[in-house]
Amino acid sequence: MGKVVIVTTGGTIAMVKEREGVVPYDKGNILISEIPELRDIPGLDKIELYEFANIPSPHMTPADMWRLSKLVDEILEDEEVAGVVVTHGTDTLEETSYFLDLTLKSEKPVVCTAAMRNIGELGTDGPRNVLSSVRTVLSPQAYGMGVMVCLNDEIHAAREVTKTYTSNVATFDSPGYGPLGIVDEDVVIFNRKSLTRERILTDKIEEKVALIKTFTGDNGSVLKAAAQMGYRGIVLEGFGRGNVPPDVADAVGEVIKMGIPVVITSRCFKGRVYPVYAYKGGGADLRKMGAIMSEHPIGQKAKIKLMIVMGKTTDIEEIRTYFERTIKRRTIEHG
Repeated sequence: MGKVVIVTTGGTIAMVKEREGVVPYDKGNILISEIPELRDIPGLDKIELYEFANIPSPHMTPADMWRLSKLVDEILEDEEVAGVVVTHGTDTLEETSYFLDLTLKSEKPVVCTAAMRNIGELGTDGPRNVLSSVRTVLSPQAYGMGVMVCLNDEIHAAREVTKTYTSNVATFDSPGYGPLGIVDEDVVIFNRKSLTRERILTDKIEEKVALIKTFTGDNGSVLKAAAQMGYRGIVLEGFGRGNVPPDVADAVGEVIKMGIPVVITSRCFKGRVYPVYAYKGGGADLRKMGAIMSEHPIGQKAKIKLMIVMGKTTDIEEIRTYFERTIKRRTIEHG
């Protein structure tokens, strides 16, 4: 028997449609814990509801994520608590879940969930997602699996999952990995365990980290502007293996000389960023300048990780060790 705490943050799962559009419902979070089927879940001793916030997920900030992480850790210290379900908006769910995955101390299961359809919409998916998430938390196999994301009866690892569809209930996917498991009626089935999860415990984070996407014809001015605006770390989403236009390469060199770490990701969902191409702007050229190759290609995930890592260190070479775990160590000549 176990107690499950549902921590609500808002999002479509706690919204209704009014004349002007879909907006937060002032009683939406309360309804989450009143799903009748919750009372029939085997092994569930008690449900508690904690309202952290009731905001659209684009309003979620790094500071909010940091406070949420501390709250969840505090809740999990209670011996009676089996695990936590976090309800959230879908737009930034993958960022918050990954933030929690990296920073939480406990191995107790934490499952983040959401809804693509508001509580007043035909076929709303929120109640089913909450129900499946609570079932997942109570599964004995969920312990030590890291923070998970459960929607549409699929269970995904926070590091691997991303939103792929603007409106479909089957929006969350883990490209290149696939789900950890599924919830089938009242049974939770895990098919694999993520081998890529990690924990980075820190006492603070660096909020001033920018995510910039390069493009054909990019002259590097946006990258340099971010540095001039006071961003202390930059994630640059390049093409393919992390390659960028030549003028952007020049900008990368300038920014690194300012002592600002530049982490290179890719606009591709699958594969890894790797220093293969040595032409100007190629991944090998950027790394020679001192850029860091993020082996996880998704930019928004790299940004979350860089914020957390920079809470521990601002040394570029030390930061590199967190991102380049499978790249052969070479002497890097800073241009």
